[in-house]
Amino acid sequence: MSSSPTIGVLAIQGDVREHSKRLAESGAVVRAVKLHSDLAGISGLVIPGGESTTMSILAERNHLLEPLRELSKEIPMYGSCAGLIMLADVVTDGRVDQPTIGGLHITAQRNAFGRQRDSFEIDLDIAALGSPAFHAIFIRAPLVTRVSPAVQVLATIREPVAFGDTHSHDERVVAVRQGNLLATSFHPELTSDLRFHQYFVEMVRSA
Repeated sequence: MSSSPTIGVLAIQGDVREHSKRLAESGAVVRAVKLHSDLAGISGLVIPGGESTTMSILAERNHLLEPLRELSKEIPMYGSCAGLIMLADVVTDGRVDQPTIGGLHITAQRNAFGRQRDSFEIDLDIAALGSPAFHAIFIRAPLVTRVSPAVQVLATIREPVAFGDTHSHDERVVAVRQGNLLATSFHPELTSDLRFHQYFVEMVRSA
C-alpha cells in the first residue's frame, strides 16, 4: 500500500469539499466519486454528511448502490452523519423505502437530536484517538440505537443536551467501528482536528 493511498469521497451530495480537504491534509490522494467508473483503483471511501434521503436517491440514480455494497466488503469505508445512515443495516425515522449501502450491523435513528436549531458541540473522550478530547460537532445528527456484538463502540455521550422533554443519563452511541467500516454521528470534517481522518487513513493503509 502506498504511503499516500487513494481515497474516494462520495461526491453526489453533502460535505464533499470539507472531507476532501481533511483527507488531503492527512496524507491521502483524494478522488471525487460520482460514477461507477470513479470507484476503480480507490483503496478507501468516505461518505460525507449531508441529507441521507437525497443521498440515497442520487446513489440509486447514478447506479452506485450495488457497486458500493460490493465494495464495502473489500475496502475501508467511513461515514459521517448521513454517511453513518448510509452504512447502517437498519434505519428508523427515515423514508420507509430508503435504501442504504448497509454492512454496518447497527440501527441508526435519523435526526435523533432534533432539528437544525438543536445542533450542538461537545468534547468527547475517544480512546482510539488518545488525548486531548475530540471536539465534536452535531448537526441534525443520527444516533446509533443498537449495535451487534461485532461492532466496537468508539464514543458515547451522556445527556449534556436536552432530548425533547426527557433527561435521561443513558450513554448514547455516536461513533462505531466494525472491521473496515467506521462511522460517526458528528462531523470531524468541520473541525481542524485531523485525528479522525488520520485514523481512517491508517485503516486504509493497514487494509
